Amino acid sequence: MNPSEKGWLKEYLEFRKDILRDLNDNVKESAHPEHSLYRMIQPTGLMYGQPVGSSNFPESEDWDEKDRIKLLLAESLISSSLLFHEKSINNADELSQVIFKSLEKIGNFYNTIFPELSTPTKTLFGKKKSPLELAEKILDKRIDRSGEFNKNFWTQFFHNSLFFLDVFIFGQWIHTNADRIVSDFFKYESEELRFSVVKVIACAAHANSNVEYEERRLLDFFLQSTDLSYEKKKEAKKIFNEGITIEEINLPTNNSWILKKYFIEIAILTIWADKRVEDSELDFLKKFSIHLGFSEDDLENSLMAIEGFVLEHWEQLTSLQNKQDYHQVSEQFISRMNKVTSAHKNRLLKEVHESKDLMNLLAKAKSHELNEQEKFQMQELLIAVLKSVPTFVIISLPQRFLTLPMLLKILPQNFFSEVDS
Repeated sequence: MNPSEKGWLKEYLEFRKDILRDLNDNVKESAHPEHSLYRMIQPTGLMYGQPVGSSNFPESEDWDEKDRIKLLLAESLISSSLLFHEKSINNADELSQVIFKSLEKIGNFYNTIFPELSTPTKTLFGKKKSPLELAEKILDKRIDRSGEFNKNFWTQFFHNSLFFLDVFIFGQWIHTNADRIVSDFFKYESEELRFSVVKVIACAAHANSNVEYEERRLLDFFLQSTDLSYEKKKEAKKIFNEGITIEEINLPTNNSWILKKYFIEIAILTIWADKRVEDSELDFLKKFSIHLGFSEDDLENSLMAIEGFVLEHWEQLTSLQNKQDYHQVSEQFISRMNKVTSAHKNRLLKEVHESKDLMNLLAKAKSHELNEQEKFQMQELLIAVLKSVPTFVIISLPQRFLTLPMLLKILPQNFFSEVDS
């Protein structure tokens, strides 16, 4: 599969059919579709403009950044349509029909909400394009028009993280009858959401009363990637220069959990831009969380999600690489996870006792050195145990980072001695 060649979307659907079927099965068990969408999108890097989550595709090591984010955007749009599909999908034929309708909706969505991407529905010879052909062409144009792919974390962050807003707005769009009034509303909402992100960036950048060079560059990156009107861009620069209060940031009109999650994580990464987080900036994040209706635990979970993402993909996020920074992020992440596991010690102990394979490995480890295969199996089983904690149902755990030595630091103190008791 080559995302740069015609026909890539058809090959993608064929390759991903089992995964999309599994996603549909998981939807039936999920209490909140926005939580499921977050759990699916956040580890891929789409929310942060970092296309690191498509490495399991055949030959993906040969893809460039543009190809990767194109696949992630396509997958996120299709997955969003499945997660928010109102009726249950009971068999493969019904799943195929829903995916076909989703592709049709993708073409209609971009042609209506992003008129600058308008793509004819017929060929030069008058033949009607299939929904698959139209979706593929319009996704190509969407990436070409707005993407930035230069290996710099911060440039890509504010150029490409806006693709997440496409997924969010599309998730609302697919439930409507797209008449002119509805279409005008979504066009307005699309611009307003982008402008709300400008406000979040500006407010976070002013949190320590000193706008750093790195933070100022972020606004330039962001404004280059949006199609805001001249007046809105002028207003955005004024807001960034003068600052803005938290209360002036518009909240999502439908109280969307995932959109508020996006806002708080954009704010966290803006503060991270200069690689220093001051007490005044932490105070800002706490106040902003309250403004969004989040608890302190919600903020901790977002900090943990971002730290886990960065640690899992450290080698790919080249512009973040610095030994001291890595150590700091690692220690903060371990500390946050340890607090969560300590609060759920009894649940974790119960899960360990119920895993016969894990209990056997723990018993063997007391008297014998485990071989590499056994160590890997223990690592996988312990991560599965961690996933019994509600926090880790929503937050994706960085499995490459969570080696056995790391897991020993993350689990509660004296955990394994209590397993035997």
